Amino acid sequence: MFENLTDRLSGAMRNISGRGRLTEKNIKDALREVHVALLDADVSLSVVQAIISEITKHALGKTVNRGFTPGQELIKIVKRELTSAMGDANSELSLAAQPPAVVLVAGLQGAGKTTSVAKLGKFLKAKHKKKVLVVSADVYRPAAIQQLERLAQEVEIDFYPSHEQEEPIDIVNRALERAEIEFYDVLIVDTAGRLHVDDAMMDEIKKLHTAVNPVETLFVVDAMTGQDAANIATAFNQALPLTGVVLTKVDGDARGGAALSIRHLTGKPIKFLGVGEKTDALKPFYPDRIASRILGMGDVLSLIDDIESTVNQAQAKKMATKLKKGHGFDLNDFQEQLKQMRNMGGVNNMLNKMPGIGQLSGNIKSQMDDKMTVRMEAIINSMTLKERAKPEIIKGSHRRRIASGSGVQVHDVNVLLKQFDDMQRMMKKMKNGGMTKMMRSMRGMMLPGFLGR
Repeated sequence: MFENLTDRLSGAMRNISGRGRLTEKNIKDALREVHVALLDADVSLSVVQAIISEITKHALGKTVNRGFTPGQELIKIVKRELTSAMGDANSELSLAAQPPAVVLVAGLQGAGKTTSVAKLGKFLKAKHKKKVLVVSADVYRPAAIQQLERLAQEVEIDFYPSHEQEEPIDIVNRALERAEIEFYDVLIVDTAGRLHVDDAMMDEIKKLHTAVNPVETLFVVDAMTGQDAANIATAFNQALPLTGVVLTKVDGDARGGAALSIRHLTGKPIKFLGVGEKTDALKPFYPDRIASRILGMGDVLSLIDDIESTVNQAQAKKMATKLKKGHGFDLNDFQEQLKQMRNMGGVNNMLNKMPGIGQLSGNIKSQMDDKMTVRMEAIINSMTLKERAKPEIIKGSHRRRIASGSGVQVHDVNVLLKQFDDMQRMMKKMKNGGMTKMMRSMRGMMLPGFLGR
């Protein structure tokens, strides 16, 4: 979502000259570039002005710490102000209520509201061990109820049936009775969306809100609408007491304006990000981690979270045992690592969270995509079982056959085997930790100002 903004800001920070102190002279051009970059990212003008004002106030006259460049010192300040604009810290759902805690979910049509309801249910069940019931009060959109029922089955949470002929308040009241009788921890209510914020929509959801008195009222909004997302959330918040926002489709062609504008304009925190179509593609929103990504500093902590929640632990233990016994890391294991990478959202998702990736040239980054892993898996699939178990036997004639069978050049086979050798050496050094240990070792890189050292 932030690729262009990251490139612009990283370039501005690197170009700062001067020593000793940050002065108006040596940050003037950088702040102008930051201003333009934020506007280009579709951040609201009032938010841009507030961010620039705070950066200027805290930067001018500040002594540059020993070992840091002026650019690195300014990065720390910009990161702090971007984080502050988005809410400082993660704002968790407030479910400390007499069960069932009711979560009311609202939004315009097409924002991904119903999908977010199912994702949220799965998140609460998997991460917080909650017994969750979902219900649809959307009696207007064709097949909305059936969509939620299908999604609930897919993520293995309970669904309360409803019908288009019923009144939304009656549906929700009956679902609440069911949730109380059967001791559910959380009831998530999916409400009707509209093409725009209108009086009819507001009247209906106000009545629902009064009827169920939810502990959380979440507004789902599409990140790809830019600063309009913040404007829509603001209008909705004026009519209903929101407790938070779910920003969806951030994996699409969004410029980042919504993430940077919503908190400032509405006063309400972004609580979750929808980062894809998969049912586990709902992530808690951490302002500091997003600010790090915007500045090209990566997001190692989120990457660790992805690894720990996605990696097949049984498979990881099996591999660790294998390495401890002295049995080598072979191409079957390498292929398993590629599959796990795909399950974590693919190469690009991982790369966007790696520190320093923003400093790579566009040509290099374009070569590191999900097509690369698909090609690598195709090459491994063209090998015999013996070749996968003993890669050292793969000689010239073998490589030509493998290349032909997978539709690639011999050079591609050579590259894969070289990458495998590198991975094999790395795995030998971390017999007890695998990928998780490797990523944990990168925590130190999260210290402010590490870029460019």
